[in-house]
Amino acid sequence: MKKNVLLMLLLPFWLLAQEDEVVKDTTTVTTTDYIIIEGDSIPKTSIYLDEVMLLPKLEFKSKEDRRRYLILWRKTLKVYPYAKLAAERLETLNERLNTLEKRSEKKSYARKVQKYIEEEFSEELKKLTRTEGQILVKLIHRQTGKTTFELIKELRSGWRAFWFNSTASLFDISLKREFDPANVEEDFLIEDILIRLSQGGHLKLRAPAIDFDYFELSDKWANAKTTTN
Repeated sequence: MKKNVLLMLLLPFWLLAQEDEVVKDTTTVTTTDYIIIEGDSIPKTSIYLDEVMLLPKLEFKSKEDRRRYLILWRKTLKVYPYAKLAAERLETLNERLNTLEKRSEKKSYARKVQKYIEEEFSEELKKLTRTEGQILVKLIHRQTGKTTFELIKELRSGWRAFWFNSTASLFDISLKREFDPANVEEDFLIEDILIRLSQGGHLKLRAPAIDFDYFELSDKWANAKTTTN
């Protein structure tokens, strides 16, 4: 039963050109090589750097808080690729369904996607723990803007969505769970972990489908820790 629940979390979704080097006489500079702005000269050939977010320093009240953060880090890194894939599969599915007119064609295509996802990810999803499954549900909401329950309801039926949610609850997994970093500290920590993993090149992060400001929330949770000390 656990295998079926975890599988259902994903079932509905699924240069630079080289130029010849030009050697210029460094003793001679012409205005055509620079852009003049209020007396300052800027080379026309500019170097554009990737945007880098200056993240706040991590601080923990205790070793236990640090340990929990590191465990959450490991679990988030493990399940995020599935949530990212779910969003990508959902986009592809919706784009394809919009091109189909007959209901029978849409059902047939949805079943093919479902079978493909089952065959590709069933063994991996079976390895997820209860907490990893719940993190996956929340990240699917982050990526798509909809809960897993809502996605199942839209792509299958309301009754099946209710049934799978009830079954998941046996494992303390709610398919209705939203990603809410503004009010749930663990969700904020998950977002913090995602950003740090992205900055470190460990994953390619998609922008969230829900609206929130990471830095505002960072200040909020930092102040909350200060007032409780």
